[in-house]
Amino acid sequence: MHVLPQLRKLEKKYADVLTVVGVHSAKFNSEKSTENVREAVRRYGIGHPVVNDADFAIWKSYAVRAWPTLIFIGPSGKVIGRHEGEFDVGALAGALDEMIAEYEPTGLFKRGAFETSPEPIGEQPLSYPGKITADASSNRLVVSDSNHCRLILTDLEGNVETVIGNGKSPLVEDDSRGVFSDRMYGQPLFDNPQGTVCDGDVLYVADAGTHTIVRVDLTKRLATTIAGTGEQSLYRHQGGAALIVPLNSPYDLSLHAGTLYIAMAGFHQLWSMDIDSMMVAPFAGDGGEDIVDGLKPEARLAQPYGVEVSNNAVFFIDSETSSVRVAALAEKGRVVTFIGTGLFDFGDHNGVGKDALLQHPQGLVVQDDTIYIADSYNKKIKSIAIGSQQVKTVAGSGTQGSADGTVDEAEFNEPAGLAIVGNRIFVADTNNHLIRVINTNSGEVSTLELKGL
Repeated sequence: MHVLPQLRKLEKKYADVLTVVGVHSAKFNSEKSTENVREAVRRYGIGHPVVNDADFAIWKSYAVRAWPTLIFIGPSGKVIGRHEGEFDVGALAGALDEMIAEYEPTGLFKRGAFETSPEPIGEQPLSYPGKITADASSNRLVVSDSNHCRLILTDLEGNVETVIGNGKSPLVEDDSRGVFSDRMYGQPLFDNPQGTVCDGDVLYVADAGTHTIVRVDLTKRLATTIAGTGEQSLYRHQGGAALIVPLNSPYDLSLHAGTLYIAMAGFHQLWSMDIDSMMVAPFAGDGGEDIVDGLKPEARLAQPYGVEVSNNAVFFIDSETSSVRVAALAEKGRVVTFIGTGLFDFGDHNGVGKDALLQHPQGLVVQDDTIYIADSYNKKIKSIAIGSQQVKTVAGSGTQGSADGTVDEAEFNEPAGLAIVGNRIFVADTNNHLIRVINTNSGEVSTLELKGL
């Protein structure tokens, strides 16, 4: 999904001559479902037609080798070019200009906008909540109401205290690109906010849509960009001053000893940011997409979507390898994998360590010696004991739905975020647009009512 913002710019610029048709060739089993593809189209606000190529028929016919791949088809219906991987908008626009100039004299163009009717999303209090944070000291939950471009702060019982952000994206409403100082809660603040972390009366937010980190002063009710330029970086960087280094899809945050640890999904790396010096740098991963353990600068990651510092280590989720991994805090430490073996190894199997299989997990939270995992595409919440590496199902029948009940009966729909306080696990049940609560004492799952929203 990282190429969608670039595609939108091109679709807008060349609206009368460029028609985009998305072809979804699924890697994971869950992504082969047409209903799940339809849900993703709604979630990401995709305005062009999307074909579900569940059996890879289109993929094979065009000899596609990688995600993403762009195939250019001229007005005569023949393939006239291709590009594999992410792309620079300016460079691709130049290539399109050349194609248009070449074919314009043929008279084959039929200029005019290609009209589509996107499926509407029904009104609900939350829209695809991505992450959730619990702060026991302040009796507070922070819900990333991602598609509503805002954060919801409640107490642990769901009573809404405040809303941060006016529900509009700064990418749409102004020319700030998501880089601003001292904006009030009622202004455009986020575009697809994801992971958050609390530090007293300060809240840090990973805003995936603007590729920035935002600091929110909960006392002054002001928000300020502290990292990122508002542009998505397509190139790996060695770091530097936080506000001049472009980031790439920061998805989750954890704070330890004055340092923010960032799950930088687009770079396939973990990054760190020193709060005092306002400097950012890669923390683990060389930027290549794979699952390779070793010294942190040499290890390979694949779309880390969740991160948490605990037990003097950095635990994280690598979604594309369906893995749970850990990096040492020490400068010369290593990355080690608990669960996961390869880019195309996934499933739903409880076991010990690498004998276990997950399917595109997206979030985690650590309590004492246990890691709780949002096993998103398996529609379950699982746990792994740090010592024995035994994986168990905590809740979820594996059936897609929203039913409450016992942990064995309850249903989820792509849960992505977790938080924990005492015996309660709070779940951002993303595609159900709900917050769910697992009571580990009673063995019951319930839906949290957000009162006052």
